[in-house]
Amino acid sequence: MTAILESLPALLIEPIVRAALIEDLGRAGDITTRAVIPAAARLEGVIAARQPGVVAGIAVAQIAFVLLDPTIGFAIEKPDGARVGKNEIVAQISGPAQGILTAERVALNFLCRLSGIATATARLVDAVKPHRAKITCTRKTTPGLRLLEKHAVRAGGGINHRFGLDDAILIKDNHIAVAGGIGPAVERARAAIGHLVKIEIEVDTLDQLEEALGLPVDTVLLDNMDPEMLARAVKMVDGRMATEASGRITEATVQAIAAAGVDYISSGWITHSAPILDLGLDV
Repeated sequence: MTAILESLPALLIEPIVRAALIEDLGRAGDITTRAVIPAAARLEGVIAARQPGVVAGIAVAQIAFVLLDPTIGFAIEKPDGARVGKNEIVAQISGPAQGILTAERVALNFLCRLSGIATATARLVDAVKPHRAKITCTRKTTPGLRLLEKHAVRAGGGINHRFGLDDAILIKDNHIAVAGGIGPAVERARAAIGHLVKIEIEVDTLDQLEEALGLPVDTVLLDNMDPEMLARAVKMVDGRMATEASGRITEATVQAIAAAGVDYISSGWITHSAPILDLGLDV
């Protein structure tokens, strides 16, 4: 079962949500709601799942409503990381109708998008359960939303890769080409970093892997290798460093890749191509 996950601090979420609300409100605010709904009108409703999945971003939705009107009541029924079935209630909402209807789209945009990522992640996590591999994300996130999307990956039972360019060294094929080879690239990287920074190097062939095995590297990224080659690579590494498989990882391919024995499987699909989870506000 997917673990329940604590929400991110509101201090980190609020600027992202505030920017989205400002974008949606435009120059004159919600002219439809102001014209149609009396200022004194109140409503009670629920946010419900239209399909099964994993919730992520519930606190983000809550902040969207409260930023519009602090008097809006929002009771979370399903926290981040909770699995929901079709028609299950995710949250109860009540208060001034104008504020709720104005914030609705932004709140649901975040909630549906993040829950979709959590659901896609959970599918991969479930698919590899018989094996040792852990599912991790990449930097292929929506610009400005990486904090939230990586949180959604954790809600789905995955783990996080780098958050940015500054928290680990990942030497990729273009770095190797410009640096003049794997050896020079690793040598320069090791000389430039402190003792707490890890080095990962990407290899495309078993010959490159053989060279990397003699270098001070923490993790090897086995890029775009088929399951048979991955199994040979894992045997070559023999526990001397962590192994990570990457390249077009989807629900259709992940189980065979996990069976090769890698430690980690990184997937950009879970963030850049996950379909939304359909959730809606029912009044």
